[in-house]
Amino acid sequence: MVRLRAVVTGASSGIGAATVRALREAGWDVVGVARREDRLRALAEETGASVFVADVSDEADVAALADHLAETGPLHALVNNAGGAKGLASVEESVAADWEWMFRVNVLGTKLVTSALLPLLRSGAAERGVADLVNLTSIAGHIAYVGGGGYNAAKFAQHAMTEVLRLELSGEPIRVIEVAPGMVQTEEFSLVRFDGDREKADQVYADVPEPLVADDVAAVIVDAVTKPRHVDLDLIVVKPVAQSAPHLVAKGPLELRGKRRP
Repeated sequence: MVRLRAVVTGASSGIGAATVRALREAGWDVVGVARREDRLRALAEETGASVFVADVSDEADVAALADHLAETGPLHALVNNAGGAKGLASVEESVAADWEWMFRVNVLGTKLVTSALLPLLRSGAAERGVADLVNLTSIAGHIAYVGGGGYNAAKFAQHAMTEVLRLELSGEPIRVIEVAPGMVQTEEFSLVRFDGDREKADQVYADVPEPLVADDVAAVIVDAVTKPRHVDLDLIVVKPVAQSAPHLVAKGPLELRGKRRP
């Protein structure tokens, strides 16, 4: 029986850490990748996962990751989760450095890790019959919204790269899966976006009935990579029921408004 192994980037918190936990619970060997060694070590102790400290936007770090993985066997799934947003300022007033950071982490990081690990995924596909390349984008990569500026641009680029990959890998037993979450309440996403302002971060989720949590998205990822090998979920958009669009989120209890049959 093939022992399945996955790499998850951005594994030190949020969706990445939840995905490591979910894959371990599903019986996978997992290598969690992130910059913060202390958090990775805690995750390893909790889950039994392996960890590797790396900045996914640094070519030398990614090359070292690829060498490390090559020494320990094939790879059956890659979850490119590392990413994030900074600011909600307009295009006119936003800071160029924030845009640069968002492109470097969301787009360049995904490209570098994918390029480095595809040969290992091919080895895994030869062993298992299929391998999975999962890119975590966002509904912000499909629908623009006021204040989205740099984040929309970065996630639209990541979405486009994912679609190009699917075309380039056509004919190979590699599933290219895009998971595009809507509102997910994690401990850090909005905090990073608002430069550590806890009040602003908390306000994003105030009075929203049951936003998604990281475990919800992790469950979607595990479901996608454990489908029969001929089943490919190209694009999975997952939102809380309270969110109709990036800019349209219900506040307060959800209530029926239309007619109901007795």
